[in-house]
Amino acid sequence: MTRLVAAVEGRRADRIPVFCNLLDQGAPHLGMSSEEYFSRGEHVATAQLELRERYGYDNVWSLAYVGKEAEFLGCKDIAFAPDGPPNVRDFVLKTPADIEALEVPTNLADTPAFEQSAACLKLLRDEVGGRYPICAYLTGSMTLPALLMGMDKWMELLLLGPASLRDDLLTKCSDFYDAEARAYRAAGADVLLYANGFGSTDFLPKRLFDALALPWMKRDFAPGGVDGVVYYAGTARLNPVLNDVVEQLDIRAFYLSPFDDLTEARQRLGDRGLLSGVLNDIPIADFTPEQVRDEVTRIIQAGKVSERFLFGTAVMPLNIPEANIRALMEAALANAAW
Repeated sequence: MTRLVAAVEGRRADRIPVFCNLLDQGAPHLGMSSEEYFSRGEHVATAQLELRERYGYDNVWSLAYVGKEAEFLGCKDIAFAPDGPPNVRDFVLKTPADIEALEVPTNLADTPAFEQSAACLKLLRDEVGGRYPICAYLTGSMTLPALLMGMDKWMELLLLGPASLRDDLLTKCSDFYDAEARAYRAAGADVLLYANGFGSTDFLPKRLFDALALPWMKRDFAPGGVDGVVYYAGTARLNPVLNDVVEQLDIRAFYLSPFDDLTEARQRLGDRGLLSGVLNDIPIADFTPEQVRDEVTRIIQAGKVSERFLFGTAVMPLNIPEANIRALMEAALANAAW
């Protein structure tokens, strides 16, 4: 936690923070099927604690899987794959009437659906609270509809309307973001990863980013603010919107895309915020350990021109060999010291 706070404030600790996001790896680590593993928040927390201890990185996750947010809003059917993350199998919203009937819990923490997330956070807080950043994953209002109705139907509604129905859904999704942020903060999350693929011009042209995405993001943050919020657009690039996000939303921490140029990002952001240099962890399953070390070294050396920097991974696929995970962490820790 000291390392992360120093990086946010632009100071030097002993080294830069190193985040490694091993999520699905928890199931095989505990010798469980994906479905059994994700059924209990204590399983997720136990694996997070043990994997962090095993590899030596600086963060733990309360995230089970992204489809959990759809479950909070009524999804009853999740597909559990043996070799990948669980995902929504049956969408909550199939008709305009479903959107009109959708109800957002005012206090998410009091709902049965949040029980296992709360259990995970409690164990993480009890074991490492205050020592290691506890991260939560929250989907922004512009992207959440894709989990509720499917990307194709959401794009159709977003771009073609009717606008009244689109705005009704976005209002409910924005209200849900606020309820979720309050619940996770109260339960002990230190870092709220604000996941919004539509918060990038890779998804929308700039004029629609300005006209649609920015106003709804402002609404997301209006009730609870941006403390602890890290801006993230998945693998969508952030460089074209960095200045807009800082100036319009006052967010000061960014989890870049692996496809963002880190040097360009620092030139755009200056000293106004924290940047995370992110490893493209999809191809490293086929890398040699030496190739992994070289790529990690390249990213960290490019990022350490500023104290406001951390190194991170995206969502590490299950097929990454153990030797490559160890090479990743060895290189990260070898290059992390100032």
